Amino acid sequence: MAKSPEEMLASMVANMKEKTGKTLEEWLVITKAASLEKHGQIVKMVKTEYGVTHGFANLIAHETLKSDQPVETVDLADAQYAGAKAGLRPIYDKILAITQTFGGDVEISPKKAYVSLRRNKQFAIVQPSTKTRVDVGINLKGQDPTPRLEASGSFNSMVSHRVRITDQDQVDDELAGWLRAAYNGS
Repeated sequence: MAKSPEEMLASMVANMKEKTGKTLEEWLVITKAASLEKHGQIVKMVKTEYGVTHGFANLIAHETLKSDQPVETVDLADAQYAGAKAGLRPIYDKILAITQTFGGDVEISPKKAYVSLRRNKQFAIVQPSTKTRVDVGINLKGQDPTPRLEASGSFNSMVSHRVRITDQDQVDDELAGWLRAAYNGS
C-alpha cells in the first residue's frame, strides 16, 4: 500500500539522523544560524557544505522557512564545529575531556564563536578560529609567554594567553598543565 505524503514526510524525518548524521532539529539550528532567506539558498548550502542528498536538503529547507525555532536554542558548540570546521571537533572533545577531570565544578558555557570554560570565573576558552585551527585561550596572569603559550594579544581580552592547536596530538600534557593551572587559579 502506498504511503500518504504525511507518512512519507514522517518517515524521512525519522530516518534523517541515520541518513544525514543530524536530526531535523540539529539541521534547523545550522540553517537558521546561516540566516538564509530563500529555499534554494538553504538547499544549496546543505548539499554543498554538508553533502546531504537533494531530498533531505529540500525537506530541511522547507522546515527551516516554516519553523519558529529561535537560533538561541541552538547547541552553539555543535554549530561551531559544523561544515568546514567539522574536522576540528575531535580536538574540542579532547580538550573538554581533559578539563572534566579537574573536578565536577567545571562549567561549559558555549557562546556563538567559542566555548567558555568556567569554575568560579572563566579560566579558558576554546574557539575554532579557522577551518584548520582551534585556539585555546587560557587565563594565566603572571605567566611568561613561551613560543607555544603565546600572549593573547588581540585574540581575546578575556584571557591572558593563547595556544594554537592544529592537531589532536597537540592536546597534550603540557596544554593540560596550563589548563589545570588556570582552573586552580579561578
